[in-house]
Amino acid sequence: MTQSLLHQILDYANRANPYPVYEELRKTPVHHEEDGPYVVSTYHEIRSLLHDPRISSDVRNLAPTGHDPLAEPAQEEQSALPPGFLRLDPPEHDRLRRMTNRPFGPPHSPHRVDGMRKELRDIVSGLIDGIGDAGRFDLVDEFSYPFPVTVICRLLGVPREDEARFHGWADVIAASLDPDPDADPTERGKASHEARMQLGMYLAGLIEERRKNPGHDMLSELATAKGPDGAMTTMELLSTAALLLIAGHETTVNLVTNGMLTLLRNPDVLQRLRAEPRLAVPIVEELLRFEPPVQLVPQRTPLTDIEVRGVTIPKGASLWLVLASGNRDPQRFDDPDRFDPDRRDIQHLGLGSGIHSCFGAPLARLEAQLALSELARRLDNPRLLEDPPPYRQNAVLRGPRHLPITCDGIRP
Repeated sequence: MTQSLLHQILDYANRANPYPVYEELRKTPVHHEEDGPYVVSTYHEIRSLLHDPRISSDVRNLAPTGHDPLAEPAQEEQSALPPGFLRLDPPEHDRLRRMTNRPFGPPHSPHRVDGMRKELRDIVSGLIDGIGDAGRFDLVDEFSYPFPVTVICRLLGVPREDEARFHGWADVIAASLDPDPDADPTERGKASHEARMQLGMYLAGLIEERRKNPGHDMLSELATAKGPDGAMTTMELLSTAALLLIAGHETTVNLVTNGMLTLLRNPDVLQRLRAEPRLAVPIVEELLRFEPPVQLVPQRTPLTDIEVRGVTIPKGASLWLVLASGNRDPQRFDDPDRFDPDRRDIQHLGLGSGIHSCFGAPLARLEAQLALSELARRLDNPRLLEDPPPYRQNAVLRGPRHLPITCDGIRP
């Protein structure tokens, strides 16, 4: 190959189909190139490392010689907002995650997500009703993006009319996860820092307002709660709110868009879903294996020298876990390149695993299930207008930037 495997992972040209690169990676389960990260690509090794307490998520433990091209923006982040709990280790991680979970899920708020079911259906129906031209529309712009953004705004208590403001900040911050070879790294760092500063100031204003006049939203509950772990500091609250706001919609946009793209490429499954809406549950699980919205987890590092498949990964080295490659590992899944919603053994890595497994997994699953089942029911004979569609410039959060679709009409 003319390019190194590392550069092929990051290369925009491979966004439409990165799986041949992952297949090549799996021939060497622990891949390492000079001055690059250690890349782990096989299922069992990835899952084991996700559960290994010797693996740190805190970029501050990365040695100066770690050479992680995806870790550089994190240095800028530290000067704008402190790391969110996804980038912390126990016990700080555990405390902040427990506090964030109190108003979101079991055991303290067991019905929070399921109680949103009717509200989510209404949002989905309204967006489908609002599709302007059934003959040609962009699923991302008209549905996949506004749906989870509306949901996370309502959940957190962020005014929906402010979406245009944080959309730009979120795009810059999400782009910082992926190095752009054509961009000036200094300018990109400044843009990321500025976006985080602006988002932080915006959220600080909302938090101050909620402390004075709390509502029933998550931001109010986080700002006023005093549980057994105490209260979050203002900076902890800011970083947690930013994490929820961005992660709460970025991944779901890709899950819904990747899902509809996969269904349109598998019309027999789409027809089954139209006739049997309950099939949405296994379809979403298979999608999380087959086309996960988060392709790889960078910014991990060993706290001590560790051995993986005969390779010693030194303390402080940069470590990447390629979840999407593990999900297609033939040593773990039969016929892994086939999309099969009837697959019985579906312990995928699409939402991570271990203490850093996706915090919003219950909501993301429900959003995708409702979105795909209703799109299947209401779009009359939908077809792709462009295959493959244009993809986002991001190797971590992989999904189409646009998904042009045509259909014969919108059913009531």
